[in-house]
Amino acid sequence: MKALILNSGLGSRMGVLSSEHPKCMTEITPHDTILSRQLRLIEKTGIKEVVITTGYYDKVLVDYVDSLELPLTITFVNNPVYDKTNYIYSIYCAKDILRDEDIVFMHGDLVFEYSVIEDMIKCPESCMKVSSTLPLPDKDFKAVIKDGYVKKVGIEYFDDAMEAQALYKLNKEDWNVWLDEIEAFCDADNKKVYAENAFNEVSDKCRIKAFDVEDRLCSEIDTPEDLEVVAKKLKEILNRTVYMCFSTDFIHSGHISIIEKASMLGKLTVGVLSDEAVASFKRYPLINCEERKALLANIKGVERVVEQTELSYASILRSLKPDYVVHGDDWCSGFQKPIRDEVVAVLGEYGGKLVEYPYSHDEKYEELEKASRAELSMPDIRRGRIRKLLQMKGCINAIEAHSGITGLIAEKTTVLQDGKTYQFDAMWVSSLCDSTAKGKPDIELVDMTSRYRTIEDIMEVTTKPIIFDGDTGGLTEHFVYTVRSLERMGVSMVIIEDKTGLKKNSLFGTEVQQTQDSIENFCEKIRAGKRSQKTKEFMICARIESLILERGMEDALERAFAFAGAGADAIMIHSRKKDPSEIFEFIKKFREKDSETPIVLVPTSFNSVYEEEFKEAGANIIIYANQLTRSGFPAMQNAARLILENHRAKECDDICMSIKDIITLIPEE
Repeated sequence: MKALILNSGLGSRMGVLSSEHPKCMTEITPHDTILSRQLRLIEKTGIKEVVITTGYYDKVLVDYVDSLELPLTITFVNNPVYDKTNYIYSIYCAKDILRDEDIVFMHGDLVFEYSVIEDMIKCPESCMKVSSTLPLPDKDFKAVIKDGYVKKVGIEYFDDAMEAQALYKLNKEDWNVWLDEIEAFCDADNKKVYAENAFNEVSDKCRIKAFDVEDRLCSEIDTPEDLEVVAKKLKEILNRTVYMCFSTDFIHSGHISIIEKASMLGKLTVGVLSDEAVASFKRYPLINCEERKALLANIKGVERVVEQTELSYASILRSLKPDYVVHGDDWCSGFQKPIRDEVVAVLGEYGGKLVEYPYSHDEKYEELEKASRAELSMPDIRRGRIRKLLQMKGCINAIEAHSGITGLIAEKTTVLQDGKTYQFDAMWVSSLCDSTAKGKPDIELVDMTSRYRTIEDIMEVTTKPIIFDGDTGGLTEHFVYTVRSLERMGVSMVIIEDKTGLKKNSLFGTEVQQTQDSIENFCEKIRAGKRSQKTKEFMICARIESLILERGMEDALERAFAFAGAGADAIMIHSRKKDPSEIFEFIKKFREKDSETPIVLVPTSFNSVYEEEFKEAGANIIIYANQLTRSGFPAMQNAARLILENHRAKECDDICMSIKDIITLIPEE
């Protein structure tokens, strides 16, 4: 596509303002002339070739355009008889380099908003700018419209007409028809009329859609009075405010493009999603919020950068009240659609407008995203994630995973609710679930080598941090090697319980014989584990069984303070009662003396309590320890039963996930 700008007219009505240079060089802002602004906006649309017709002050105009040093290929075509002809002849002079091209065609005295030319270029049909909101001018162009298409253009038409300007986007098929008629007019020495006179003769073949820009700026400047009106309107446009938000770690060409377009709408404020907000709906950010803010603040066109603390835009939009919100069109459907709907509703409260651009699928960015996910899965990066998440959020959650596919479910399951996104922060590799998946009893029968393989299966396809169920930790001499192995693999935390002997599941409580370790022995196990660590990121959590074994609150608290004093990075308190009161009592009393050590809960029995209630009480990590296992086996049993009952698989399909949906969970590499 080429742009054609007609600048061969005399501009005599501008008086002294055009006495030393063409009218198009008239200043309209402290930084722009009519022509420089036209060329900048043309360049932003992606057009690279421009044809400019010239007349009087030809050299002045050429030198001026050259001085702008714009990344455009500009061809100048001089109309040698500019004072004796109209612009139809200027087009005739340039016909050989305009034929068989899609064209954006405008007069050189036209000032318009960027969105006007951008939207016209997007229109699949040939089109002309008209306005249904402006009054019909007495002496300027009007377009006669029929069935949405332009039939006649001229200053003399009033019936069935709309205000119009000489701004066109013409597909080459329509443009060639019009250009042929322009050539016929000029060959017949009919050179003193408007080019639109030629169009009026072929409007049945050259179909131009009426493109209604309503009250958006698109006006010509013929007089000093016009200049005053347009300059005032342009100042209002330049003072409009624009908002857009980013969560990305990487800036690619698509981001730069949309920032440039957004900045053309007004003064651009860029929101940067907080680390917590990013982590809530996609992967953990590789670059923290402050660094991402600094990155975006240094991009041309960005006026200022602010932090957006929620995925929801509602709060920040009501605070900033921008005239425009800019976003890619990827949120028009799918997971982010409710957020878009909320943005539209909030903008409607004060008259703001949403502007959407096609989402840019940049292959280089997709490669960077894959690389970032690979980096997040690396042991040294993954290991410290629990500590960082605790610092960031205060309270985090984890769900059990016992295989690669359950790890992917834990990784990818996301819920949008109340303008926020929710997902699991971490994964819990449970001894119970690992044993159950292998059809073995939960008595530490599955050895560590096998359990490490489960971790590797999960880590191979996920990026979230892992909390490992270390049962009793075994002998102290063995536990130190477990710590080193888990740390080397990239596990974030191991939880060990203060029991000895053959493992019995805690939920059996006193129904089976269970022996609690002494405080002294367990403290020494914790110290030995901490001494064996090679990094500061790895965490050892001490799990206290006093409430399970009905040893009382005081015993639980005594152990908790002792274990924390021995170096435990977190304390897990467990209960098999449905009533959570003893859990809340423990948290309260522990927090009276220790406000720092994280408290871990596994609410399998006391499951009626909301995470927010635990957080308010002072808990820090909530683990859903076996729900995927417990929900999966009944579903599989039911599927097997349905097949046996019906002697076919059709009745089973309604409860089965499609293979396609399963495959979408699994990464290609």
